[in-house]
Amino acid sequence: MPQHNPSSSDRLQALKSWLERQGLPADHLRPASEDASFRRYFRLPDRDGEMRVVMDAPPDREPLDDFLEIDRRLREAGLSAPEILASDRQQGFLLMEDFGDAHYLDVLDEQTAPALYGDALEAIRVMQSRVPAADLPPYDETLLRNEMALFREWFVEGLLGLRLDARQEEDWNRTTDRLVQSALEQPRAFVHRDYHSRNLMRIPSRPGRPNPGILDFQDAVLGPVTYDIVSLLRDCYIAWPREQVEAWLLEHYERSKGETLSGIEPQQFLTWFDHMGAQRHLKAIGIFARLNLRDGKPGYLGDIPRTLGYLQQVAEGDGALEGLRRLLEDLQLADRIRRLLDDRP
Repeated sequence: MPQHNPSSSDRLQALKSWLERQGLPADHLRPASEDASFRRYFRLPDRDGEMRVVMDAPPDREPLDDFLEIDRRLREAGLSAPEILASDRQQGFLLMEDFGDAHYLDVLDEQTAPALYGDALEAIRVMQSRVPAADLPPYDETLLRNEMALFREWFVEGLLGLRLDARQEEDWNRTTDRLVQSALEQPRAFVHRDYHSRNLMRIPSRPGRPNPGILDFQDAVLGPVTYDIVSLLRDCYIAWPREQVEAWLLEHYERSKGETLSGIEPQQFLTWFDHMGAQRHLKAIGIFARLNLRDGKPGYLGDIPRTLGYLQQVAEGDGALEGLRRLLEDLQLADRIRRLLDDRP
């Protein structure tokens, strides 16, 4: 069953009262968007008519401390995280600047992609070289394995109703061991963790405020240098030809090899990228299935075939992931999810 906050109407009234105390016209509050968490977003004009974004983050579910701290670090590094105009940590309310409606996902095409991805990759270089991360939670073995376990629990077993036999169990364990090893051997830096086209906004670039506008960064960790690059270039919501992705990757490598990629050979970087992508996409597919089964949000199921396609592409081209290739083939996952989507009302 979907999970609902039982006091959502009370929270809305409390939010309006808080906005009125900030001198803002709470009656003009309008829903803006929701995401895959318990946060809600609204828009309203300030006293000068400029639009603002309001976040409602239930403090028992989505405490604001991490959001506010990472926002500060990104802004101090010269990146475009939203300016915080007012906050109430105890109630979980936040008033911030509005980056508009131009999500990367909505404006990316063959003509705009080179410049937009160039900006986004430059922001990754800044995050990795200038944003302090040593005190952030580590992207360690436990977290990596727990994330991949979502694929098995929520997608394979929960959504598709399958169970692994002894050989498939061995393939699964060999795959997850290899992906953990690959992630942990990489240099570590700041990792946004959800750096993709739905969390990046195209904004006018100016000194001190470069494109893109960066959102949803509160889960940042200290982790592998390829993670955010995978999130961006092997996005679960939009796909590009492998040749184009590798061209962007190698351009990023050339610009970063004197910084976070110092001493790393290009082929090693590409292999890390592929393996990190496999880890992330196992996690993402599990999350999409969980959002449907646990949270009553079926809209993400349509993103599973694209994400599963990345897994197949990587597994078929890498002998180290033969177990993953065999597992995907044995379980016929692509066919099963396609049939499930076709059978939906």
